[in-house]
Order: sequence, then C-alpha cells, then structure tokens
Amino acid sequence: MFMVSLRSKNEDLSNLVRDLKNLTSKKILSEVHSNAQESRREWLEMIFKYHAKCNKRVEKQQLWTHENHAVELSSNEMIDSRVDYIHENPVRAGWVEAPEEYVYSSARNFSKRIYSIEIDEL
Repeated sequence: MFMVSLRSKNEDLSNLVRDLKNLTSKKILSEVHSNAQESRREWLEMIFKYHAKCNKRVEKQQLWTHENHAVELSSNEMIDSRVDYIHENPVRAGWVEAPEEYVYSSARNFSKRIYSIEIDEL
C-alpha cells in the first residue's frame, strides 16, 4: 500500500490521482513485460488481465483499482489517522498480528525495528 502526497494550486485532487495512476501503471506494466528477470511475470500478467475483465473501461490489463478515494489531509490528526489505517491493512488481511510485523510496512520504522523502506518524516 502506498501513500502519496500530492498538492496543486490549480488542479483537482482526483485529477492528480487519476494522472498518477495512469503514469505509474504504464511504467509498471511496461517493466513487468520487458524485464526478463521478473520471476513473477506470468502470475502478474494473469492477475492484471483478470482485473481488466471486471472493468468495462479497461481493455487488456488493470493495475490500479478504478476507485479513487482522494482525501485531503488537512491536519496532523488526519495524516496520523490515514497512516494508522494503512499500517493496519496487513493486520486486517490476517497476514500479521501487529502492523510492525509486516516487513514492507513503514510501521517498522516508527517502532524502531529493522526496516526495508526508507521514509521521510514530515
């Protein structure tokens, strides 16, 4: 799960998220198809094709969900709430018992455990 911070003085937040999804999906799908060392290529392509069948607006492959839940983070409390929600996703999925146990979570950074992902605290 990714949390991206976007801001624009003259563009709607939903449009920014749409454009980010468009740009990143093209790049990621291209990388999956062209990278001969990607061991999960066939599995990923199967998943992308499956999800495209569920969306009338997508012809071949779908990386991102079609929903767009853009939320303006207007206070520190709102930011903390969203970060906590994201950290709890692996727990809700049943993958781990605590957020900091998930190897690819920034919750590890906040709990002072060994982490895989560098974060910038604001």
